Amino acid sequence: MDADAMKRYIDDAFDGVDSLDHLGDTFYFYDPEAIRERLHPFITLVTGDHYDTVSDLSRPGAYRINMGLTKATYVSMFGAPPKHRDEHGVLKTGVDYAAVDTLMPHPYYASQYWVSVVNPGEATLDTDRTQLAEAYQFATRKHRNQRARRARSTA
Repeated sequence: MDADAMKRYIDDAFDGVDSLDHLGDTFYFYDPEAIRERLHPFITLVTGDHYDTVSDLSRPGAYRINMGLTKATYVSMFGAPPKHRDEHGVLKTGVDYAAVDTLMPHPYYASQYWVSVVNPGEATLDTDRTQLAEAYQFATRKHRNQRARRARSTA
């Protein structure tokens, strides 16, 4: 699946999602009220080496989908999140972060339970869709919790 097809899938599959495009990269936020305040992306789709070079996204057609998961899901797939970084800030996991169609810990945000896939394809597409849905559900739950906290603080 190429980057444009992945973007269409995310746009079509999840309600209440807003996106921001920057330098060809897309950041997805759960924001059903379109408040655009204190938002953190729950999915990012990165198409180039603008932020890091560890996945070699300068290759033609290369992109990396990144997803924020729950701790329980991340740990069930990869064990405890990594804590040690190399001299460039990349988390030491033993993973080849440029490997294609391989679900892996995110090179920088795995310690926050993020995962990534470079050029999702046949080997990971079903799993990727499951993880995208979980990232979405997690984002909606966090949104509901934030709204409830705000409502209690103004009551």
